[in-house]
This record gives sequence, C-alpha cells and structure tokens, in this order.
Amino acid sequence: MYLNDVHIVYYVVAAIIGLFVGQIVDWANKRLPEYKSVISKDIITEYKMKFKPNYILMVLTSVIYITLIYVYGIQETIVGNLDLIKFMILTPMLLSVFVIDYKLQIIPNRLNLTIFEVGLIFAFLYGLSNVAITINMLLGMLAGGGIFLLITLAGGIFYGKEAMGFGDVKLMGALGMYFGFSNIIIITLVSFLIGAILSIVLLVSKIKKSNEYIPFGPFIVIATFISIYVPFEQIKTLLMQIFTLGMYKG
Repeated sequence: MYLNDVHIVYYVVAAIIGLFVGQIVDWANKRLPEYKSVISKDIITEYKMKFKPNYILMVLTSVIYITLIYVYGIQETIVGNLDLIKFMILTPMLLSVFVIDYKLQIIPNRLNLTIFEVGLIFAFLYGLSNVAITINMLLGMLAGGGIFLLITLAGGIFYGKEAMGFGDVKLMGALGMYFGFSNIIIITLVSFLIGAILSIVLLVSKIKKSNEYIPFGPFIVIATFISIYVPFEQIKTLLMQIFTLGMYKG
C-alpha cells in the first residue's frame, strides 16, 4: 500500500521513531536549562527515576515525522533525501526551543549551538553537489542573525532594553543555515506577523499582562514549521497580500 508514492511501512517506521524522539525531547527539555548533558554515563539510572511519558510531545513529533515524509517523499539518493533528513533532525530541536523558551524565557546556548553545528554539516553535504546552495545557506545565517541583532541593538538604543533576547538572534542565525537567504527572510516576516497576532490575543484574553515578557522563540518555531510545509512562493504571495492590504496582484 502506498500513500503519495511512499510505501506505508515508511510512515509506520517514522511514527514509531517519532514517539521515541518525542520522549527524548521531553528529557532534553529538563536537562538543557540546568546546563546538564542530555546524554551522560548515568542517563539510564537517572532517566528511570524521573521517567514520565510526555504523550503530547510523543504524538506531536510522530505526526510531524509522518507529514514530513508525506510532503517530501522518499527519494532514491541520499542527496535527494537531504531536505527530509535535515528537517527530521531539526524538528526535535525546534520543539525544545518552543517548550523551553515558553516556560523559562531562555533558549539554552547548547541548544542553539547544536542547531548551528548540524546546519554546518548539512551546508557541507549540500556543497558536495552544488556549492551555490552552501553559499545561500551561509548568506541565510548572516541575514537571519543580522536582522535580529539589529533589532536587538536598536531596542537597546531607543528603549533602553533589549527588543528581544540574544538567544533569538543566535537561533535565527543557526536556522539560516537550514533555509538559506530568501526563506529566512520569509521566516522573519512570518514570525513577526504571528508574534503580533498572538501577542494581541494573549493580552486581550489576559493570559499575559502588558508589562509581562512574551518570549519570541515560539513564534520563530511556528514560522519555521510553516516554511517547512508551505512552498516559498505561496507564503510570499500571502505576505504581499497582507502587507499591501490586498493591493498586490502577483
């Protein structure tokens, strides 16, 4: 049986792996904020003592893995599967960013560094077949980190406080390695749009007060997943429609 030209067995395997990875994400979310290694020699003993299934993360990761295979398919070559592999590895790290930043208003340096390191590896792998892709990914890193750094510095100059944390700056720089120049610009715009909408909802519903800090990492994560699933041109057209109040004709 095939679904979107992919045998059903691949979906089943992806679902099972997703359940396992989702639980590992929950474990990482407890360790990273405490500056502890996710994998250590005492992990089995300690994990058994603190083990409690996180069904939400397990199911969510499983669903994401299944949908990634549906969208990107299974190709015949390793190079052809790089996008799928890249996003499957990125997914648990994005989920950690979302949970940790939402709960604690921080994005651990170790997490950002790991995202960046993995991104470098993929930039090298893409470069083996097409150097232009690697150059674009490096430009994405500079653009993503640069834009958020400017916003942060501007906030410090004009308002006397950071407009957003440096964790967000590092995250966007690292994500640029995965998405390249054009897509990281799109992720930036979508994250600010989502941030504005959800912030208003949170304030109106009184979930957050006007003087409370609203972490930006979750908005970046949501925008990133949108970019993973929705083609660039579709997002670009929608953004143009929104920012031109429907005057953009394409």
